[in-house]
Amino acid sequence: MSASQDNSPFRLIGAEESPYSVKVRSYLRYKQLPHAWLSRGEAGSLFHDYAKLPLVPLLVTPDGRGLQDSTPIIETVESEHPDPSIHPGEPTARFISCLLEEFADEWGNKWMFHYRWAREADQLACSRRLARMMSPAADEETLSATAASIRERMVDRVWFVGSSPQTARQIEDSFKDTLTLLEPHFAERPYLFGQRPAFADFALWGQIYNAHRDPTPRAIIALQAPNTLAWIERMNEPRAEGDFERWSSLARTLMPLLEDQVAGLFLPWSSANAQAIEEDAETFTVRLRGRDWEQRPQKYHARSLASLKRRYADYQTDGTLTRALEVSGARQYLL
Repeated sequence: MSASQDNSPFRLIGAEESPYSVKVRSYLRYKQLPHAWLSRGEAGSLFHDYAKLPLVPLLVTPDGRGLQDSTPIIETVESEHPDPSIHPGEPTARFISCLLEEFADEWGNKWMFHYRWAREADQLACSRRLARMMSPAADEETLSATAASIRERMVDRVWFVGSSPQTARQIEDSFKDTLTLLEPHFAERPYLFGQRPAFADFALWGQIYNAHRDPTPRAIIALQAPNTLAWIERMNEPRAEGDFERWSSLARTLMPLLEDQVAGLFLPWSSANAQAIEEDAETFTVRLRGRDWEQRPQKYHARSLASLKRRYADYQTDGTLTRALEVSGARQYLL
């Protein structure tokens, strides 16, 4: 490790191909917190010294703490470096930002992971990037062999996010529908909640940014979503350009996303997944927008839904938020 890396106040170990890693990096850039961006290979023993789980991102703090899991990382740093805040002051906008952060992390990951391994062009592109990341100095023969091995292994793992021949159309429709819903919203503001990035921006951007790195979703974004593409580019180096908006000015173009994607797909899926975990089921099926979705349950998502419900309990007395969640159809899943 170089001296400059060793002296950096924060050291973020991650990967460009990890939506959760770039999510944290964008956040640190926004907060203007000096940090070193390190791959696992560049980090050397640092990762093994601080990581409790074999996962990135890992943030090593100036006082020697090792933080993992992108949401707790951001929440911890935000509590210690609150300005400029990533949370709108208005309770309704603040909670909906948290809800969209959860939606992005848990549902948006399905878009990214599915597109990455569903088609040959994307498989080849991503597996080669991953191989190069793992072995920067590898010759062409070694690089090709490593990429082929990665491709073979990862194509068989799409079940992990619920991707299958049965659900592929649902995932791709959700991605395209989300882009359609975001376009008019970003036509009027640079970030999801106004003139500065919120909690939700970092999470949603991480997934869409990584999808944009692969040929198929990149072409979809280029054709369908110029305003969202500008936001993707903006979030690489996000800056406060003004204040957050109130929900009354956001609702016209953000409520359709809550209704269609969050309450229509994500929350019923998340609730069914949590119930399957509770019942120790091997698979579960849930009806989403008139189509059956079947997959193996995912334990982490059940825990994150429980955390979101606990967060909502602190906001239940807010009448504006209650009305917004009732109108969207989301509230029933948060009680």
